[in-house]
Amino acid sequence: MWINHVFLGFLGLAFGLSVASGSFAIAVKLGIIPEMASKSGTAKRILTYENATILGGIAGNIISVFSQIRFPAGHIFLAIFGLSAGIFVGCMAVALAEIINAYPILYRRMKLKMGLEWMVATIAIGKMCGCLFYFFQGYDATA
Repeated sequence: MWINHVFLGFLGLAFGLSVASGSFAIAVKLGIIPEMASKSGTAKRILTYENATILGGIAGNIISVFSQIRFPAGHIFLAIFGLSAGIFVGCMAVALAEIINAYPILYRRMKLKMGLEWMVATIAIGKMCGCLFYFFQGYDATA
């Protein structure tokens, strides 16, 4: 019976690594991490961004595969982790949209000349409200 668990653990880890490497390949090919660093004015710390992204991907992969392992760090760590993960995903989404020029095309089609910062803020607030809704209501994938 234990051989099944080892085999499934290996398959989960291998498939997770392949998906993660695809995600990182997209981020590298599109230059999302350097773009985030240059926009935030912290281009000198690009190696720190890259290392944090790689370590976060590895840690997330391991945590998602071995979900029965408990990490007794408390609610404060959970809040910090959730905030950090949300900021990272938001930054990656905005950087990706900026790189493929999604926002300028959207603004041009909507004929917006003023209030662009309000448009970005409402998109971010809407995303945050949706995430909070799923966080507090729970997300049941079987429903």
